[in-house]
Amino acid sequence: MKKKIAIIGAGISGLSLAYYLKKAAVDFTLFEQSSHIGGVIKSHKNKGFIYESGPNTGTLSNIETVELFEDLSKDFQLVLADEAAKKRLILRDNHWHALPSGPISGIKTPLFSLRDKLKLLTEPFIKKGDNPMESIADMVKRRMGESFLDYAIDPFISGIYAGDPNTLVTKYALPKLYQLEQNYGSFIGGAIKKSKEPKSEREKKVSKKIFSAQNGLSDIVNALVTNIGIEHIKLNSTIKVKRNPNGEYHLGETNYTHIISTVNAKELPAIFPFLKSTQLAKIENLNYAKVAEIALGFDKWEGMDINAFGGLIPSKENKHILGILFMSSLFKGRAPKNGALISCFVGGTKNKDLVDIGKDELMEIVKPELELLLGIKQFNPSITEVFYHNNAIAQYESSTEDRLLNISTLEKEYPNIYMAGSIRDGVGMADRIKQAKDIAETIIEV
Repeated sequence: MKKKIAIIGAGISGLSLAYYLKKAAVDFTLFEQSSHIGGVIKSHKNKGFIYESGPNTGTLSNIETVELFEDLSKDFQLVLADEAAKKRLILRDNHWHALPSGPISGIKTPLFSLRDKLKLLTEPFIKKGDNPMESIADMVKRRMGESFLDYAIDPFISGIYAGDPNTLVTKYALPKLYQLEQNYGSFIGGAIKKSKEPKSEREKKVSKKIFSAQNGLSDIVNALVTNIGIEHIKLNSTIKVKRNPNGEYHLGETNYTHIISTVNAKELPAIFPFLKSTQLAKIENLNYAKVAEIALGFDKWEGMDINAFGGLIPSKENKHILGILFMSSLFKGRAPKNGALISCFVGGTKNKDLVDIGKDELMEIVKPELELLLGIKQFNPSITEVFYHNNAIAQYESSTEDRLLNISTLEKEYPNIYMAGSIRDGVGMADRIKQAKDIAETIIEV
């Protein structure tokens, strides 16, 4: 039977999948309910500033992402973060401290207790865990100590998931960390052994560097659309899939052999009305962090030295702000000369009510914290943009195992339906690209 594919959702997952299918000359149509291509990715230009209203950066963390960008290089200019990206700040007692980058700085840092610094010496000898559902918090306390949880992992999790390490399950939320312990018995020992393992020429391309594009991440979206062909994308679509008696699927006015959903878990019942509520319940119940993102542009920066990736704020510091990115330090051309562009984030699973208040009220809360933390004496940004995301980041909590099992069961019961997107396989841009290529290869090969 000739393959005819419907992809639902024109975010990075759907666009990447469409790109791989187009490259393999497989027939497809990409459906999007809104008028915007790119999902949460959207770049803006205003008054000499370039800023994002969705993800701000990505990481070259797998070969699929590296090679996709190589393929698209004629259509957009990839930019890598400045060396400042290596310096990451953590707040403790209203003072910023650089996250240690080596043994000496690790010994000197005030972020961690002496007891836990000494405990770290024993980490390679601690027995590996046997609970696959262990939370990130429990794993870190067991292997590294409370202060490492409070002033390294907790803010790190806020930066990635806007979530709570006490509820996120290591196996699913930080699978590489989980595998280090399971495969090597230790974080430290495992990292050393992995660094010594031989790498292929392809693997050597994976630099794990922070990236964006010259005019913001929307350049990547535009490059994908150029290669996919706008004629294959249907915007403002009413998306409701029907299942025909012959096993094909009907969407719009056309029958399709395959349906790939890349949308939010909450949207699945409306899109797949033939699926029973009991079948979708353990997928649909996925928890999402709510986040408000604030872009602030200053024509003249007179605050603290922001030559760093940004600053993360541990929960123990009792601030409303989760973290701050110093975007004009990371990428050239994001702010006028002598100016600065910062992005700060509030909300998350711990302070979700902040995402329900208006811009003016939110800024009244955030402004004094920014003045204190960044040394701003005259808070007079020339741009202040607030973007609200009610389903920002999927939380891989204890429900994840049942969700993955139900997805697998559904895909077996309804052949050629694929449940993709951030409901599984990771929440980063590189995760989405790898997932898209894996699914495309499966479809192409069968």
